[in-house]
Amino acid sequence: MTAETEAQTNQARYKVGNMDCASCATKIDTAVRRMPGVTDVAVSVGAGTMTVRHDGSADLPAMEKTVSGLGYPLRALGLKPAAQEVDAHVGHDHSGHDHSGHDHDHDGGHDHAAHGQKQAGPAAVEGLHGHDHGPMDGPWWKSDKGRLTIMTGIGLVIAYGLGQLMPDNQSILFTVAMLIGLVPISRRAFMAARVGTPFSIEMLMTIAAIGAVIINASEEAAAVVFLFLVGELLEGVAAGKARQSIQALTTLMPKTAFLEKDGRTTEVPAETLTVGSVIMVRPGDRISADGVIIDGTSAVDQAPVTGESTPVARGVNDPVFAGTVNGAAALRVRVTAAAADNTIARIVRMVEEAQETKAPTERFIDRFSRYYTPGVVIVAALIAILPPLVAGEGWGEWIYKGLAVLLIGCPCALVISTPAAIAASLSAGARRGLLIKGGSVLETLGKLTAIAMDKTGTLTSGKPIVTDVVPFGRNAEDVLRLAAALETGSSHPLAAAILAKAAEDEVEVPTADKAEAIAGQGLSATVEGKTVFLGSPQAARDRTSLSTAHTRAISTLQDAGKTVSVLVVDGQLAGAIAMRDEARPDAKQGIAELHAAGIKTVMLTGDNAKTAAAIGRDLGVEVRADLMPQDKQKIILDLQTQGLKVGKVGDGINDAPALAAADVGIAMGGGTDVALETADAAILHGRIGDIAAMIRLSRRTMRNIHQNITIALGLKVVFLVTTVLGITGLWPAILADTGATVLVTLNALRLLRVEKA
Repeated sequence: MTAETEAQTNQARYKVGNMDCASCATKIDTAVRRMPGVTDVAVSVGAGTMTVRHDGSADLPAMEKTVSGLGYPLRALGLKPAAQEVDAHVGHDHSGHDHSGHDHDHDGGHDHAAHGQKQAGPAAVEGLHGHDHGPMDGPWWKSDKGRLTIMTGIGLVIAYGLGQLMPDNQSILFTVAMLIGLVPISRRAFMAARVGTPFSIEMLMTIAAIGAVIINASEEAAAVVFLFLVGELLEGVAAGKARQSIQALTTLMPKTAFLEKDGRTTEVPAETLTVGSVIMVRPGDRISADGVIIDGTSAVDQAPVTGESTPVARGVNDPVFAGTVNGAAALRVRVTAAAADNTIARIVRMVEEAQETKAPTERFIDRFSRYYTPGVVIVAALIAILPPLVAGEGWGEWIYKGLAVLLIGCPCALVISTPAAIAASLSAGARRGLLIKGGSVLETLGKLTAIAMDKTGTLTSGKPIVTDVVPFGRNAEDVLRLAAALETGSSHPLAAAILAKAAEDEVEVPTADKAEAIAGQGLSATVEGKTVFLGSPQAARDRTSLSTAHTRAISTLQDAGKTVSVLVVDGQLAGAIAMRDEARPDAKQGIAELHAAGIKTVMLTGDNAKTAAAIGRDLGVEVRADLMPQDKQKIILDLQTQGLKVGKVGDGINDAPALAAADVGIAMGGGTDVALETADAAILHGRIGDIAAMIRLSRRTMRNIHQNITIALGLKVVFLVTTVLGITGLWPAILADTGATVLVTLNALRLLRVEKA
């Protein structure tokens, strides 16, 4: 077994229920890391997933039981839940949670054979999780935490009503109302403490509520527990939207396909299609699998995958993607990827996995919170005991203030400030065809100060087109039709350009006889009884004379970076055709946007200097030409030594050394394997303007994160001061925490608004 295979075998990936806040992720991460044999854990709040890497000796069933015991039921990805598990989940009622769109395979090829056991048992379905964060797909009141919040609220109202009738029993009544919500919270708090997270928000909440009862503030304790649950409910509703935004892509997949087999067309489930199958796609239908067109021509709306605002013409041998919409003509498509590995499934999987990688800012906040929360507990304890001990102040008053500080110090808003923004940005980018592999890449994109780009296929379309038809001895139409006659049947890119121009101009192309390819020179054939040659200017000189004017005209075209083919008919100069791989239509605007963002641009190409310089002049880009792959890598390193943060944009194959050397490697593509799997980020629809869009998304995200941190810490500082001064108490304290958490989450969700292309 190779090291790579072993690494894949010793990896398990799970869908995690009831999790959508950073505190939940921290508890799970801490608990799993303590398990013997576990080497690494990656938990994604946004995707609701966990990836566990282990050395082969880990007791995975025990690990799964531990996590389920914390209130987070697990399902191994790549496996459909067993009937018993489905029944168990029904008993636990997850109607308010997001379980849609997860039946497809997200395991990324990992071996889950060892995880076929059922996730049953009491731990998987036990009770309510006190920090319950199931995303709100259905009505909020049908979710577990919705019902718990309602029950606690009703208990609070009843306690208040009965308290008016029985004032002497008011304290007991409010304590009972408080316990409705506090019991599940405290149970999870102690379970989290047992597996390595003693300073969870549930524990702080439990201490504060019990302390309030002890100092005869049971009414406030009940209200605080209720407000805590309301805040968590709102947070769950908001956080669910970010997760749904990327999972919504899976709803684009049609459920059925029309399979051609043995001369018959049958409607079958789309998930049963195999590679090599042939399907019929009717006009107006969504294409049910990635594939290649084998018959038919149509306009295909690729917006769901590539973000293109207008349908794209597609014909025989062109690729099409699952989830895109066929236009006005029927297509026959050969399937190239199974349902679990089509473009949309891979985009969803890639974004979910990207959310498991933490940005530097997020890692810093995580480290900070490890010390911050214990520090808050110490500060709260000092506030509660020092004034009475040192200055003789009243114990009740200062214990009350200490409990309020404990609630103010809950780190939820601070911890979620970064991952919420990153998850929203990754989702928004994916919906526009900007795939970014993780928070670290997203953060680095906004810091780029230089972009190095390939020419062919990146700044240009990668296909030459005819730019000039120059008549010398015959008219332009004659030159084009005779040249097209020679090129008919050839697959060479220059031949394709000439034939495309002839078709565009509706030129009638005659038949060529005795066609012959002359190595290193060009083509010769008999057309309409005449000997016709099309080839390089030097080869043409060997067959006829070129005047100074002709030579000057050809040189002018070549100086503009164009490839020139000269036509000779019966030994007489007839004309010339110039071709060039032209810049993409949006390239000039895209480069201008990068310059406006203060970013230096450089073209790196292996093409000759004349061709590169001509494109560079048109676009306003610095040019480095005649480069080998190692030369491109050296230039990237040179730019970095100048203090620049460098992004490299290319096709993801030819320039692997340069892509690897850059701070961020960006692949250009159209939904291909290369665009999805190579480099740090990918631009699916190949628009240069999307490089700037990616950078803008990164900078928006970082501004949003800074705003979130300011909100989280700012509110805490304000309420800390007012609490110590005696202006505010327990109610405002819990509002400061849960209110800040909701504000931070809602602010992060603003990033879900997709910038228009």
